[in-house]
Amino acid sequence: MALSNSQYEAIIKEYQRTRDENRALEDARRQEVCEAIPEYLPLCESVSTLSVARAKRLLEGDDAALSGLREELAEISQRRKRLLVEHGFPADYLEPVYRCPDCQDTGYIASPEGLKAKCHCFRQQEISILYAQSHIQEMIERENFSVLSYEYYQGEDLRRFQAAVGVSRRFIQEFEGNCQNLFFYGAVGTGKSFLSGCIAKELLQRGNSVIYFSAAGLFDMLARYTFDGRLKEGLQDFCEDLYGCDLLIIDDLGTEITNNFVTSSLFACLNERHLRGKSTLISTNISLEELRNRYSDRVFSRITSSFTLCSFTGPDIRILKKRLSNAPAT
Repeated sequence: MALSNSQYEAIIKEYQRTRDENRALEDARRQEVCEAIPEYLPLCESVSTLSVARAKRLLEGDDAALSGLREELAEISQRRKRLLVEHGFPADYLEPVYRCPDCQDTGYIASPEGLKAKCHCFRQQEISILYAQSHIQEMIERENFSVLSYEYYQGEDLRRFQAAVGVSRRFIQEFEGNCQNLFFYGAVGTGKSFLSGCIAKELLQRGNSVIYFSAAGLFDMLARYTFDGRLKEGLQDFCEDLYGCDLLIIDDLGTEITNNFVTSSLFACLNERHLRGKSTLISTNISLEELRNRYSDRVFSRITSSFTLCSFTGPDIRILKKRLSNAPAT
């Protein structure tokens, strides 16, 4: 799917707003430093004075005019940083401020071929707009490692959950340049979707593109693009997003109405992402036996051979939390 003109312009305006805010912050910091360190501004002005003087000498025929200029400018830069530190400022306090250093908040970077290409931050904004129904932003706000707790697990349930957390953290640490897949399965409310949200947030913060779908929502959208003649031309773009994002999360596999279309679409998605070296995370409440019986042998084989399997057991934590919150105080 492609952005509409208004959606594209909204993203570009957001980048402009970010640059304006950062420039205002940089100006405020410069003013703060100049008021706190009277000798800082003259030191900065000496850079242009020195450069102009050397350029004038060069125009007058002095071939050695630029000799040592780089070293002198480097020394001035170091003196400026020392002044900042001596007066309690960070050494990089006056460096340019960027929300995304890779594209410097323009949304575009240079491709290996020297052409302009969309930055990963632009790509994620596209995904967030085009797949707003996935509610990924809402999910990662409430489900992330900052609220991780083991207090509702005991015994074997606790050991399984701790193991899954360890697997999730390694998945994040080793994500770059390493195609890996996770399959979370087990009872309702045991932490599968929670860990999926933890992983999504960490990878989004690192600049990776993440698409999240419930299984029912994913296959419903695929069906509409495939069978609705009015939408059919968008199928290729949708599949490109689905197959090309850094991480695809399919939540609650098995809640959809399973049929031949769903089974073949699931295998096509998993296989294409495998061929492209892209990672996939699937969570489900069904057992491995039901997975084999419900989907094709090809799907079962792909998942059990290419995914790290994590089993979740225990009571429904959401119900447990509700009971505890409603319990009378003692």
